[in-house]
Amino acid sequence: MANYAVVKNGVVENMVIWDGVAEFSVADSDLIEATSDARIGGSWDGNVFTFVEPTPPEPTAAEVQTASDKTSGHNKLVALGLTDAEIAALGIQ
Repeated sequence: MANYAVVKNGVVENMVIWDGVAEFSVADSDLIEATSDARIGGSWDGNVFTFVEPTPPEPTAAEVQTASDKTSGHNKLVALGLTDAEIAALGIQ
């Protein structure tokens, strides 16, 4: 048993475990024995698997506001004399 990449048009669409012997196929795709570089969403150029980690999306305005509110609330609790351990014990991160 080994990991195989399901490759369609040069893109790794899925990963499967297959013995490489039993009859198994995926329509319009190639099964290529995977290396440690094979990942869903990566590419296969006929010789090498590659994967580029996607850039994380920018936070939304709501996410930025939530983070700001958390920081502000935490700072106000510290200003009241609570320690980080006490704040955490209240379930506030």
